Amino acid sequence: NASCVKEFILLSLSENQGLQKIYFVMFLLFYVITVGGNLLIVITVISSQHLKSPMYFFLCYLSFIDICYSSTTAPKMIADFLVEKKTISFGGCMAQLFGVHFFGCTEILLLAVMAYDRYAAICRPLHYTTLMTRQVCGLLVTTSWVGGFLHSIVQVLLISPLSFCGPDKIDHYFCDVYPLLQLTCTDTYTVGAVIVTGSGMVTLSSFLALVASYVAILVSLRNQTSAGWHKALSTCGSHITVVVLFFGPCVFIYVRPSRSLSEDKIMAVLYTLITPMLNPLIYTLRNAEVKSAMRKLWRRK
Repeated sequence: NASCVKEFILLSLSENQGLQKIYFVMFLLFYVITVGGNLLIVITVISSQHLKSPMYFFLCYLSFIDICYSSTTAPKMIADFLVEKKTISFGGCMAQLFGVHFFGCTEILLLAVMAYDRYAAICRPLHYTTLMTRQVCGLLVTTSWVGGFLHSIVQVLLISPLSFCGPDKIDHYFCDVYPLLQLTCTDTYTVGAVIVTGSGMVTLSSFLALVASYVAILVSLRNQTSAGWHKALSTCGSHITVVVLFFGPCVFIYVRPSRSLSEDKIMAVLYTLITPMLNPLIYTLRNAEVKSAMRKLWRRK
């Protein structure tokens, strides 16, 4: 690496000291809820004998990914609210860049897998047990992890060789692609085009797979009674809500060239912390089986 910069300064969400103290309390609370809520779902699914269907198998991994995803950025951001100089080493910056894209891309692919699972359950109910065997579910989850790893390693390999001669201030609260590209001394048009294309392909292809799954579900329900519609869509409602909350900000940031880093920071808070925090609430409030399993787990403990 020919970079002259050995560490970066993160400008965080605000330079106002009073506002940073408020952010510290608020985001610390958000992070504790995120980890606690998702960890509760993981423990509930693992310990319950009634939550062994593929839907809960994927939900368990989604919650685990949410814990890892928020932990990539939130602890550093929260700690930085208490210090005046918010620095991160070059190696730490690349590690954070890898983690954000690894867990983010894995979650996108897993959400697409969960949409396929709902399609198989509603549109192919008689073949569901043969389509979604334990081996198939394990293969789909593994594919999501591998896809996330390949995507993130490409991001790091494209960014790390670039020369950073100064300035060293990143207008963000974590190391991401576009803020880093603005600090390089070399021409980044080609690298930026490759990154936008790669991120766009992953996000849009997963989104199209999601849309195709739910279009097929709606078509298969056209002759169903209102009770059938309600029962089928109630199992999809939580997933659709999570997809909208997660894909919206991701599409806004990564599928178009960055124009305003201040807007990107706000959107990044949504998909790195707020959505992982809301996921446990969305899935438990709308799911009687999960709530029942949690009550049984609480009584047993």
